[in-house]
Amino acid sequence: MNWSISFEPLISWPLLALVLVPLALLALVGLWFRQRGGVLRFVALLALAAALFNPVFLNEEREPLKSVVALIVDRSQSQDIGDRTKQTDEALAGLQQRLGRFKQFDVRIVEAGKSDAAEERTETRLFGALEGAFRDVPPSRIGGAIMITDGEVHDAPPGAPDFNAPLHALITGNDHEKDRRIRFENAPRFGIVGKPLDMTYRVISTENETGPVDVRVSVNGEQVSVEHATVGQAMPLQVTIPGAGRNIIELAIDREPGELTDTNNRAIALVDGIRENLRVLLVSGEPHAGERTWRNLLKSDASVDLVHFTILRPPEKQDGTPINELSLIAFPTRELFVEKIKDFDLIIFDRYQHRDVLPILYYDYISEYVEKGGALLIAAGPEYAGEASIARTPLMSALPAMPTGEVVEKAFYPRLTDLGQRHPVTRGLDGSATEPPHWSRWFRTIGVQNPQGEVVMKGADNRPLLLLDRKGEGRVGMLLSDQGWLWARGFEGGGPHVQLYRRIAHWLMKEPELEEERLTAEGRGMVLEIRRQTMADNPGPAQIITPSGKTVTVKLDKSEPGVFLGSVQTNEIGLFQVANGDLTALAHVGPVNAPEFADVISTENRLKAPAEATGGSVRRLASSTALGSDVTLPSIVPVRSSGEASGSDWIGLRTTDDSVLKAVSRVPLFGGFLGLGLLLLAMGSMWYREGR
Repeated sequence: MNWSISFEPLISWPLLALVLVPLALLALVGLWFRQRGGVLRFVALLALAAALFNPVFLNEEREPLKSVVALIVDRSQSQDIGDRTKQTDEALAGLQQRLGRFKQFDVRIVEAGKSDAAEERTETRLFGALEGAFRDVPPSRIGGAIMITDGEVHDAPPGAPDFNAPLHALITGNDHEKDRRIRFENAPRFGIVGKPLDMTYRVISTENETGPVDVRVSVNGEQVSVEHATVGQAMPLQVTIPGAGRNIIELAIDREPGELTDTNNRAIALVDGIRENLRVLLVSGEPHAGERTWRNLLKSDASVDLVHFTILRPPEKQDGTPINELSLIAFPTRELFVEKIKDFDLIIFDRYQHRDVLPILYYDYISEYVEKGGALLIAAGPEYAGEASIARTPLMSALPAMPTGEVVEKAFYPRLTDLGQRHPVTRGLDGSATEPPHWSRWFRTIGVQNPQGEVVMKGADNRPLLLLDRKGEGRVGMLLSDQGWLWARGFEGGGPHVQLYRRIAHWLMKEPELEEERLTAEGRGMVLEIRRQTMADNPGPAQIITPSGKTVTVKLDKSEPGVFLGSVQTNEIGLFQVANGDLTALAHVGPVNAPEFADVISTENRLKAPAEATGGSVRRLASSTALGSDVTLPSIVPVRSSGEASGSDWIGLRTTDDSVLKAVSRVPLFGGFLGLGLLLLAMGSMWYREGR
C-alpha cells in the first residue's frame, strides 16, 4: 500500500488566493498585536483554508514490474567444435532453472549466430542480438545480460555497452586448446589467364611454434603443387590462372594431433580470370555493303585487338600502274599466315575467295591452325558458291559444309532451329520468341550440302543459315548469308546483329559461358545454386559432396530451353563439389575465410572490457583443464542498482523499482459530516470567544 496526500480545491486557485490572502493578513495582524481571540481566529482560518483546499488521502495499489534479463546463446559454427555445444546446452538449462526461481526477472532467451540463407554469415554478432532483446525495454527495467559463448565475438564494443546493467559472459571450451590455421596474406581478385599470379600466405599456430610444414595448392579442385612453408612466416606463392571466369585457389595443411579443428586448415581465394585482349584477323575478300558491320562490331569490343585487311587490288586486276606509285598496303601473307598465325584467337574470312592472294599451301596452315585449337569463321557470300570458292582449296578439311553452287535469292526471316533454341549462341536472341521473329528479313542464302556440326539457324526453305562445328581442338563457324548488315542498318526495324555476331565470335574463342555443355555452381548466402547448360532434353539430377563429406542429390528443373537450375540450402561453410554426368564444378558457400573460423580458440579477452565496464564478469564454464570437464555455473543473486554485481562464485542481476498502477483509493479529510463538523467547531469557538 502506498499512501499519499493530494489537494483538490473546491474553487480555482486565483479565487482561492483572493479569499484567503486578506483573511490570512487579518489573522496574522491579530496575532502580532496579541488581540483577544487572535489564535482562535487563526485556527478558524486554517480550518476554512483546509476545507477549501480539500485535502485527500490517496492509497495507490501498485504491482511491481520485473527486470528484463537477456540470455544470449551463441549458436555459431565455432560452437560446434569439441564439447562446446554440450557445454552450451547444459549451461542454458541450468541458467533457465536458476532464473526461474526468481519471480522478479523476465528472462528473454535469444539464440544468435545461426545460418541465414538470405545473407552470408561472416561474423558472430552477439551484441546486435543483445540490442534487439532490449529494444522495447526502458533502461530502468534492464536487469542485465548473460552470454553463453566461446568468446569469439566480432561486434564487442571497446567499452561498456549501451545499457546500465551488468553483463556476464560464460565461456565455453577449455583453456588449453591448440589450433593451427592457414590464411592468405595477399590474394588479388583478378588474374590474367595463362599468366602466373603472385600471392602470399601464412601458416599460424596458437603455440607460436616454428618449423616447416607442407602446403597443398589446388586450383579448381586439382592439386597443382606442394609448397614448403615455415610456420609463422609470410610465404610467396605463384599460381597460373587456367581459365576465364571464377577460379578457386585452395591452400591446405594436414591436421596436427590434438588440434581443435581442421576447418581452418584450408584457405580459399576466389580469382576472376581475365583474358588478355583477344586478337582477331578479319580478311574481307572485297569491299561490300556489309564489310564494316564486322569491323565496327569487333572494334567496339574493348577486349578485342582487330587486324583487318580488305583485298582491294587482286592479282588479276592489272591497270598498268607501277607498284611503287600505289598507296595500298601489300597483304603480308607470310607474316600473318605463317609467322604469326598462332598469335590470333580467331580468323574471319568475310566474302573471301581464292584469287592466288594466298599461296595454296597457306590454306593447309590455316587447317592445321584450327586442328590445334584455333578458331575460324566463314561469313559466306556468293563467292563461296563460285569457282573460286575457298571450299575448293585445302581448307575444305576444316569447313563444316561444302557448297552446292546454288545461291538462293529469296526473302526470308532467319529463324532458330530446335538446336538453336537451346544453344547458348542463339538461345534467347532478342525478338526470337515470336512468329515470325521480331526482326527484319534477309534476301540471300548460300546453298550447302551435308552440313556437319550443329545447325542453329535456318534460312529460306529451311536451309542451313548458321553452322557451328568443332574440328580437332579448334572451332569453325559458317554464316551462309552476307545479309546481316540489313539488321545493322535498321532495315524493317533491324535485328540483334550485335548480340548474334558477338556470341558467334566469343563461342569460337571458347568463352566458358557459351559452352553447350556446362555445369556451374555458386554460393549465394547459405544457398548453393546450380546451373546446367545442355543440349539434352534432361540432364538428370546433380550430386553434391558437402565439405563434411556428405552426399546430397539435387533435382535440376528446366528454366528455359537448354538451361536447368537447382538449389540446396545448407548450414555448412566451405567447398562443395557438384557433379552431373561427366561434368564437375566447385563452389564455395558462405563467406570466404570467414572470421568465424579465422581464430577458433575460445577466449575471455574479447568480452572482458565490456563486461568489467558494467560491473559484470567473464568466467569459463569448464573450470578444469581436462577436455570434456563438467560445467560449473555461478550462483545468481538479485542486487540493487548500487550494489556489487559479481563475486568469486556468483553473478548479480539488477532488480527494478518500477511498478504499474492497478487501483487508487481516495479518503477526503474534510469531506462529509466530519469536515463540516470540524469547520463548525472552529467557527463556533471563534464566535464564542469574540462574544465574551
